[in-house]
Amino acid sequence: MTGPRERMVVSAALLIRERGAHPTAIADVLAHSGAPRGSAYHYFPGGRTQLLCEAVDYAGEYMATKLDAAPSALDALDELFAEFRKQLQHSDFRAGCPVVAVAVEAGDPTKPDQAKPVIERAAAAFGRWREVIGERLIADGVPAQHAGALALLVLSSFEGALVIARAARDLEPLDTVQAQLRLLIGAQTPPPGRKRAPR
Repeated sequence: MTGPRERMVVSAALLIRERGAHPTAIADVLAHSGAPRGSAYHYFPGGRTQLLCEAVDYAGEYMATKLDAAPSALDALDELFAEFRKQLQHSDFRAGCPVVAVAVEAGDPTKPDQAKPVIERAAAAFGRWREVIGERLIADGVPAQHAGALALLVLSSFEGALVIARAARDLEPLDTVQAQLRLLIGAQTPPPGRKRAPR
């Protein structure tokens, strides 16, 4: 059983993915999580900025763990798309990626002390996902010198498809991009049981 602090972090991530970062207030997180009133600043003395940072950390690690557990790069790709396809369907196309939400909304030039740490956490989450995807690609036989670039292509293509799917209220962008990425990854990995010849 998780405590009120953990519930608040998870609730913040869930609310951010549907509402965005700016509209998600601490009062909303308290109501969603069922945490006691007055507990926010006890658990998060850094206020809303600290809560946003920890929500991004949670979202980043949650997906990184799922990707890392996948037995292959294609399985990791399928896991990534399946997770967000399910979220879109269950939320009537409101739920996107909470890491993207804070990355695009946190840049208030009048509050750089609040924006900078949140954006840094978002960059770290994207970097972690790219690293895990790259590791899966290398394990499947993609040369290390190409794996990082391919992982970035996978990640950016996925995030773009997710944004378009939300706007169009249609899963077709996810389906199309997933199929194309599967072809691309398949073309760069040797068949099971065969190792790529060294270059």
